[in-house]
Amino acid sequence: MSTLLSPGEMIRAGACIGCGSCVAQAERPDVHVRFDGDGHLQPSGPASWLNAASDRFTRTCPFSKGAIDENEIAAGQFPQAPLTDVHLGRLEAAYVGHVAEGEFRTLGSSGGMVSWVAAELLRKGLIDGVAHVVAQPDPQTAGRYFQFRISRSEPEILEGAKSRYYPVEMSEILETIRNVPGRYAIVGIPCFIKAVHLLRREDPVFNERIRFTLGLFCGHMKSANFVKSFAWQLHVPEQTVQRVDYRHKDPSRPANLYNARLTTTSGQVAHRDWWHLADGDWGAGFFMNHACNFCDDVTAETADVSFGDAWVEPYSSDGRGTNVVVVRDRLVYELVEQAIAEERLTLTKVDADFVAQTQAAGFRQRREGLAYRLTWARGRHVTRKRVQPDATTPTRHRKLIYRSRYYISEWSNRLSKLANRFDAPGLYLRWAQMAAAVYHGLAYHDGKWGEIKKRYVQLRGE
Repeated sequence: MSTLLSPGEMIRAGACIGCGSCVAQAERPDVHVRFDGDGHLQPSGPASWLNAASDRFTRTCPFSKGAIDENEIAAGQFPQAPLTDVHLGRLEAAYVGHVAEGEFRTLGSSGGMVSWVAAELLRKGLIDGVAHVVAQPDPQTAGRYFQFRISRSEPEILEGAKSRYYPVEMSEILETIRNVPGRYAIVGIPCFIKAVHLLRREDPVFNERIRFTLGLFCGHMKSANFVKSFAWQLHVPEQTVQRVDYRHKDPSRPANLYNARLTTTSGQVAHRDWWHLADGDWGAGFFMNHACNFCDDVTAETADVSFGDAWVEPYSSDGRGTNVVVVRDRLVYELVEQAIAEERLTLTKVDADFVAQTQAAGFRQRREGLAYRLTWARGRHVTRKRVQPDATTPTRHRKLIYRSRYYISEWSNRLSKLANRFDAPGLYLRWAQMAAAVYHGLAYHDGKWGEIKKRYVQLRGE
């Protein structure tokens, strides 16, 4: 195989995350990012473009084996960072806590820190706009529920608060940044932030205008079919869904007790806790993008500052929401420290081990699990990771867990598509219940088949 790669080859290998970087670089009216049949975003265009291997694409695709890795990017971005950790990368400091001022914490899914940092950069005159994900006002016409937008005021920034477990892409927003002079910050998941840095290395316009990157800790990207599954299980026709809230916040309930909420065009609201959904266990990998099998970055190691949920007690039981924050850029560090002194932020410094503990399951999947998948998973030939292939370290039990996640993610996409084609939601939902029962038996009951059967019966409501 050639050492150069093309968008088409990455798609066929299952290693395209749909970030839109390649489409932004193409600057062609016949090249776009579109949803595929599985509800994932992928570049689309003439075969002559899709299958054209090039040095530039090979260097700038975030999952390409020809792109530099997160360690090298971070070394160039944060050469003076005083700390380095195997899980978090380079950093100035790490914190746990929440925003104390305004409505940032109330409106966010967690502690409000993502929107606060974006707003603070704007208030200090350090940027002119923030590229972040917001809800589509008319999703049925637009054909998607969320998209990137540039916000230029604090109220607009707050419209982007809350978690969005939905495919988005950056091609249009990158085109805006190229055409409209200014200083911008971008909020994104780890692979998107990596793609931005790779693009900045190639294009001086992006390098000049994208001043700050705000990263989101990430477990994996879901397909658009996850919303379809919500609609099936909440008995709401998907064509009537106006708003999707993946994590409806209720301060009286634990933060880790997710509640999915759909609002229809008529104002009807339907909701259910994730744990009572057939595919509501995040760790099982339902609707995961295949490219996520090849990611080794949980905490957005190349971002100036990155944010996650504090999934350890007592914070995970606090329904008001609590962030863990990793700061790598010195200027952002000074802004945070000043706000702490002014009591606008309620943050406590923590060490890297504390942050890693809050994301322990993600690190197992992205390090030990990745090392195992690199010995057999489809698409491993097009990517190069910091983790080395290793099939000897995981126990037999852990291998079964990693295998089950892999196949649940593959088949959830296929079967939901089939169920939609034949208007037979039960086809997918019955399979999802069975798959979840098997996964729960492996993940939570040491692989005891009696427990697996018991969990399956519970899920069926018998």
